[in-house]
Amino acid sequence: MTQKIKLLLIIGILWWSGGAMAQTKSYTISGSIKDASNGEDLIGANIRIKGTEYGTVANVYGFYSISIPAGTYTVEYSFIGYETLAKEVVLEADQRIDISLLVGQKQLEEVLISGQKENYNVTSTEIGIKRLDIQTVLKVPSFAGEIDVIKTIQFLPGVSTVGEGASGFNVRGGSVGQNLVLLDEAPVYNASHLFGFFSVFNPDAVKDLKLYKSGIPPRFGGRISSILDIKMKEGNNQKFQVNGGIGTIFSRLAIEGPFKKNKGSFIIAGRRSYIDALIKPFTDILDGGAELYFYDLTLKTNYQINENNRIFLSGYFGRDVFMFSANQGFSWGNTTATLRWNHLFSKKIFSNFSFFYSNYDYSLAFVQNEENQFTWKSDISTINFKPEFTYFVNANNEISFGAELIFYIFNPANAVGISNGEKSDISLPKKNSIESSFYIGNQQKITSKFSLDYGIRLSTYYYIGAATVYDFQYFRKGYSKIPSVVKEAAAGELIQSYWNPEPRISFTYAFNKEQSIKGSYNRTAQYIHLISNTVASNPLDVWTQSTNNIKPQTGDQFVLGYFRNFKKNIYEASVEVYYRTTTNQLDYVSGVNLLINRYLEGAVLPGIGRAYGIEWYFQKKEGKFNGWVSYTLGRTELKIDDINNGTWYPTRYDQTHNLKITTFYDINSQWSLSANFTYITGTPTTLPTSRYQFQNITVPYNYSNSRNNTRIPDYHRLDIGATWNSKPIKPNGQPRKINHQVVLSIYNLYGRRNPFSIYTSQGTMRQLVGPAQTYAYQFAVIGSVVPGISYNFKF
Repeated sequence: MTQKIKLLLIIGILWWSGGAMAQTKSYTISGSIKDASNGEDLIGANIRIKGTEYGTVANVYGFYSISIPAGTYTVEYSFIGYETLAKEVVLEADQRIDISLLVGQKQLEEVLISGQKENYNVTSTEIGIKRLDIQTVLKVPSFAGEIDVIKTIQFLPGVSTVGEGASGFNVRGGSVGQNLVLLDEAPVYNASHLFGFFSVFNPDAVKDLKLYKSGIPPRFGGRISSILDIKMKEGNNQKFQVNGGIGTIFSRLAIEGPFKKNKGSFIIAGRRSYIDALIKPFTDILDGGAELYFYDLTLKTNYQINENNRIFLSGYFGRDVFMFSANQGFSWGNTTATLRWNHLFSKKIFSNFSFFYSNYDYSLAFVQNEENQFTWKSDISTINFKPEFTYFVNANNEISFGAELIFYIFNPANAVGISNGEKSDISLPKKNSIESSFYIGNQQKITSKFSLDYGIRLSTYYYIGAATVYDFQYFRKGYSKIPSVVKEAAAGELIQSYWNPEPRISFTYAFNKEQSIKGSYNRTAQYIHLISNTVASNPLDVWTQSTNNIKPQTGDQFVLGYFRNFKKNIYEASVEVYYRTTTNQLDYVSGVNLLINRYLEGAVLPGIGRAYGIEWYFQKKEGKFNGWVSYTLGRTELKIDDINNGTWYPTRYDQTHNLKITTFYDINSQWSLSANFTYITGTPTTLPTSRYQFQNITVPYNYSNSRNNTRIPDYHRLDIGATWNSKPIKPNGQPRKINHQVVLSIYNLYGRRNPFSIYTSQGTMRQLVGPAQTYAYQFAVIGSVVPGISYNFKF
């Protein structure tokens, strides 16, 4: 009862604060801000009332609303890389002002990171949040010359990966499965192509991406580590445009244009790798029906019905295929679809209704003949409805509220084996669950120097039938539990429910326009779990939901930071200290098989986790030479009763030191250079502490039951790149119809053999006298220099 009273009080305070600030008579200026050349919404464009402290920024749909007292004002609209537009407004009634900004003439000097106002990093309440413009992503040196979104965010502070070829990314000591990756609101469960070397996001279709490491708004939930929110382009509503590229690994093509000028547009973007076609003349590995490729197709369309209504439809379809022969191999793929409706209830109330579907599936097959074969298919589907509302109360208050309803369908294994003609069906039944949430939040400017962003999310979860329900008991400590009670739940029957209040708050105190301190606290809950006990996440890892035996994970994170800009915001610096605790974080019984395990719930071990550290970030945002440096000093640990004798131990993705340097140099309007340097402390791994010998065979043994008791060697790598762009204007002064770009890159310049893992093995020579020889081996995914070249075009 006490928690419910507290929740009602918080909601009451939120509404009261908005209403109290709305007592003064004011009028509203609202509208949308777009790129004049293609009609794309300018996310985060700045609106400033000149000569006052009033101002706001456009939301993710380019919409803005600001309420100020009656009077005559000069309203300035700006976005980095675009010409600032000033408009005189006599405010005697509500006004709608839609703005189209022209691309500026000095883009070369105004690049990097964010289109928001120059000191937004100081004045906003955002902490632990980074927004990357796609133009920045395109400049970063990349593997084989192919631009990649996920690889780029790994150069931000607090973001890392356990090694080359590892799927996903880790944020502030979180696991890959603790990140929520959204593509136009729809979750993407495996964001990697080619085992992690490339992401599923086509840069030709990506417009904007924002990573939330902390200060997570209440509208987001479902993961306890981070949110990566990726927005797709709407498509050019002014003219038809084609762009694409030909690279060493894959080729791309994107077509966009209007189907009704200024009102409706579309974009279709596709990629397909051709590793199989390139290597086939030189090897027989692909004979007999073998296949090795990936593809994806991204599409989106939108239509402006009128000034109060706009609809969007977007989708993604992608797959990786690795077939060793016509009947043996595996594949995985994602499918998403999103339908959204923007509606203005009034000049102050903006709404967005989203309905989306997401599916991730993977399959494995080993077929020798009809008498001997094994096939396995699995998938997870999500159906979601999400209504959201924003109430622009006045210049000092912006209230957001909404809800979310998610229906999960888990198909853990549809597996059939045939041995000598005898069929064995080892499939696991489907499982269903429902997650719902309600949230409310307020961005409030208390004084000219002090601002708050606070709110709460209330999430609930229901594990429902039809399902086989188990209760487990210990067989022996350190081993998988065994089922003690088994019962069947009917379709729709409630088996287990959970609920969690998730308060969020962040603040900013600006000493002046150049420096501020910020802090945040957020609590998050996660009801689904990524099950993996491999070195790194892989496509066959299993997602499972919370049950009566697996409780939801929860996370509490505290962050405090100092932000400072120098020389008229050309230089940006920050330092953030974070501390995060988690409950019910899962690890596994040593040696357990997690795939197609009917009693998986008895093999997972819940515990508590902690991650803490400090992040430094320094960036030069303008000029011919620019870039950033980030350094993170951190630890992430787990404590589980049945592992490591109940003491704290480092997680597989614990990295003490993480240094990243990214630089760009624009030689002239055609040539630019770039470079990346990475240094990361080696990640932990588990090696045997002793051994015993039986019939001259050495058996490794972990006598102390320790977990992650040693580290692989440190990781470091240097990449360089060069980009050439054709001149957009011909010598006769006419614009070129086709613009060309060539990207050259060298990945791993000095050929470092960074170890991905370490394993031990007995020598191949059998030794009859004395102890057998054993060896430790380092496995490196990439051990040489990797050059790359790609050609891009646009017309």
